[in-house]
Amino acid sequence: IIAVSQHTKNIIVKEYDIPADKIEVVHNSIDINIYQKATGDNAYKYLSKLKQQGYRVVSNIGRLTVQKGLYNLLQTAKIVVENAPKTIFLIVGSGEQYTELIELAAGLKISKNVIFTDFQRGKHWRDAFSIADLFVMPSVSEPFGLTPLEAIGYGAPVLVSKQSGVAEVITNCLKVDFWDIDEMANQIVSVLKNDSLRDELHRQCYNEFLKLSWDEAADKIVSHYQRHAQLVGAR
Repeated sequence: IIAVSQHTKNIIVKEYDIPADKIEVVHNSIDINIYQKATGDNAYKYLSKLKQQGYRVVSNIGRLTVQKGLYNLLQTAKIVVENAPKTIFLIVGSGEQYTELIELAAGLKISKNVIFTDFQRGKHWRDAFSIADLFVMPSVSEPFGLTPLEAIGYGAPVLVSKQSGVAEVITNCLKVDFWDIDEMANQIVSVLKNDSLRDELHRQCYNEFLKLSWDEAADKIVSHYQRHAQLVGAR
């Protein structure tokens, strides 16, 4: 069995009672050659204007479903806005929680600080990453999680839940338990109030990002198959 992260391997062992020595971990990767600096005016012109007035943007891009932890992110957003009122949360994606989350933002009285775009692709999708001062992935459980790597590629530092596989690959990103909204808020506010910290975080995680390669992942898979084939042949 090949798992995309140690996090996934642990779940397989626990839930399916598979011996750990039968499971190999090969992390997902990404093709870094597809990422280029954003060109032209950002598609989110309203947010660009707000940033000129001192606002900061926190982005989340993905499916609006329970697994992705958006309920906790909005609870966190309330705390963040109380401490940093000039913060906009950009939520890009669609899913069964779309209406529920809009209603939650209204109930928390943070609607003016949260923008829901629904599903986006192309430039609007790319620019949602590039306009962010911080990308947050608060997933309850994420086998791997590619969006933080995409965020890094488009210029944003990232905060991810410890319950994700990507947290094993990028060591210089911010990490938090998905349920700890107070600590999540503390980390977000620290980045939003310190541009030097934001830039340094991205510099460090981007250096790790540049070392990623699907070739390395493929080599590991081939190596595992060859080793197991030899073991079978020896029997």
